[in-house]
Formats: sequence, C-alpha cells, structure tokens
Amino acid sequence: MRIVVENGGLNMQYRQMKNTDEEVSILGFGCMRFPVINGDDKKIDIEKSEKMLDYAIDNGVNYLDTAWPYHQEASEIFVGNYLEKRDLRDDVHLATKLPSWLIKKREDMDTYLNKQLKRLKTDYIDFYLIHSLNAKSWENLKDNGIFDFIEKIKAKGLVKHIGFSFHDELPVFKKIIDDYDGWEFTQIQLNYLDEEEQAGLEGLFYARERGLGTIIMEPLRGGNIVGDIPKDIAQIWAEAEEEKSYPEWALRYLWDKPEVDLVLSGMSHMDHVKGNVAYAKEGRINCLSDKEQALIQRVKTKYLEKIEVPCTNCKYCMPCPFGVNIPRAFTALNEANLFENVEGSKKDYLNAVGEKHLASKCTECNVCIEKCPQHINIPVELKKAVNLFEG
Repeated sequence: MRIVVENGGLNMQYRQMKNTDEEVSILGFGCMRFPVINGDDKKIDIEKSEKMLDYAIDNGVNYLDTAWPYHQEASEIFVGNYLEKRDLRDDVHLATKLPSWLIKKREDMDTYLNKQLKRLKTDYIDFYLIHSLNAKSWENLKDNGIFDFIEKIKAKGLVKHIGFSFHDELPVFKKIIDDYDGWEFTQIQLNYLDEEEQAGLEGLFYARERGLGTIIMEPLRGGNIVGDIPKDIAQIWAEAEEEKSYPEWALRYLWDKPEVDLVLSGMSHMDHVKGNVAYAKEGRINCLSDKEQALIQRVKTKYLEKIEVPCTNCKYCMPCPFGVNIPRAFTALNEANLFENVEGSKKDYLNAVGEKHLASKCTECNVCIEKCPQHINIPVELKKAVNLFEG
C-alpha cells in the first residue's frame, strides 16, 4: 500500500481511519460522477475516467468508493477493470456497498456481495458499507439477518472493515450505531450548508464518541456551492484575508475537523481531480482560522436563504419510470433562484432535458420519494419547474 507520494510537490495528507489500522488519504475518489458519452450515465468515458484515476492515485489518493447503482450499475465494472488493467488492487482501499433497498431475504445479501466481488475482479473488499440506511431499510435488514451476514463475511475474509452509509434523521443514525457493536466506520453527508441535516455535525461527533471511523460524502453539495457563485455570496468570500477557491473552502471546512477521517469527492473532470489533490496538500486539522470559520458561517446563512430545492444530484431517484430528468429540473430551479436568471435557466433546462424528459411528464407515481436521501417531495417540487420553465 502506497502511503506517501510526492509528485510535483503535491504531498497527500493521510489520517488513520478510527477503529481500524488503515492509513487513508484525506481525499477519496467517489466513483459516481465519471465523465460519460453522449449524456448516457451508463456509458462511462473510459479513456477520460482512467486518466483521472491515474492522476489521483499517482498523487496519493488511496481510497476508491463505488456502489451497486452508480452509473446505472456500470461503476463497479469499470473500477474492477481499471484496477486489474493497472495492477493497482493492492495500492488502494476499495469500498463498495450492499444495496439495502434490494434486500428481501437473507440470501440476497450473499448474492449481491458475490456479484460485486465478480464485478470488481477481487476476492475481498477493504471497506464494505450497508448502503443508504434509513429507519425502514434498517429494520428490514435486521429482520433478515444482517448481523449474521456481517459476521460471516468478515470471518471468511470477504471484507476487511464493515460500516454503513446513512440518509435519514439524527435519532435513526444514533439508533443504528447503538444497535450493533461491530460497526467500524460510517459515511454521512456533511458540508457547511448541512450542519443540521440528516446525521449532521451532532451525528459526526456521536460516531466519533462511539469510536467509529468517519467518511464524509457530498462535501460540495453536489457541486451546488462551488459553481457560479451569486454576487452577494462572492462578496462575502472576497472579504477573506487569504484568497481560496470555492471548492477549497468547502473541503477545508471538513478537513479542519479532527473527527473527519476522509472526504469523498465525486469528481467528473480532470480539473476537479487536480484541484482537489492540490487542496489536500494543506488539508490538516485546524487548517482554518477563527476568522475563516466565521466567514464560512456567514456564507452558509446567505446560501440557505436562496436554495429552492435541497437536491444534491445524487441521482438515487433515477431512472424515473416516466422519463423525467429529476435532478436536472431541480438544478434549473436552484440556478434560477440563486442567479436571478429565469430565462437563462429555462433555456438551459429545455436544451438539456429534451421533450421526453420534461418535469411535466411526472405522473405523481411517488416512486422517487422513497428513494430520495434528502426526503424531498419530488412531485410537488417538479410542479414548480413546470410552472417556471414550461408555461
């Protein structure tokens, strides 16, 4: 396992994952937003994506995070092929996840893990997560023998470390931790806008108090806090004594905290990889001054006044049975409000989704609601897009 890599002056920072003996890069590569061909999420652009992974790993990133549904089930296959082709399996910590929502009986757990091992072309998983737990899925898994499954796959050496990713309310998060003494780590959504959402900061501290390793997802809130910044928010950032890019502010907010072991970023362009790797050079505990922390809180307050729909573009709601491009509709809604440019957002939206994928195709079947980690009432919010962009 490579621990310290020097390349062009870029020295990756590492932290020991709490409750394990593993040294992990503070930046992990989320394999859910690779570049694709012709807008088809299942058709990963292999050449571009391999170059991105090459750069990340050559510069010290040693944690790759994939999952059963990413890129419409193409991510695990791509990652497995990549690691085999480059002979890098022993140079990275590989993480994937049991699709909890697909489990109907105890045997399903073994079935999915075995399929994942084949897809990833490996005989073990370093970090295996029970994916996207909420109150309902957790009770179903307990009823179907999840503890027996965990104990057996660890005993067989099929997984090294067991954890869970989470999308529900704080009391549920605490209950899941308390229900099982064998958890080694957890993965939660956290960024400077979501300190009180889902597990939030309190959940982060609770997990650490219980001795769990901690992995952070959605640090950039699906890219919503690092794109074209509204003028009033840009003015706040401009008051900083030391200029930083918007992604660097978001990542430093997390790396500053001693309770955070690793931050995942779902990078989709080489520029994202190069930038994040460079930021990770300075991602130390207490890397923010008191003034910088106060500045971030001012930005948070201003942002929360503007966001229309709390969508992170995770695509868990997709595909819609009736073809609606749900994340794109919500991106357009938020951009229209954030940048006060309805006509521009309308044009971008209509060009992006086309006739077959308009918000007006929604039949209110409500299939998407249960899948949404943010608990958004998606059909209701889609009507706003219809009224604003399709009228």
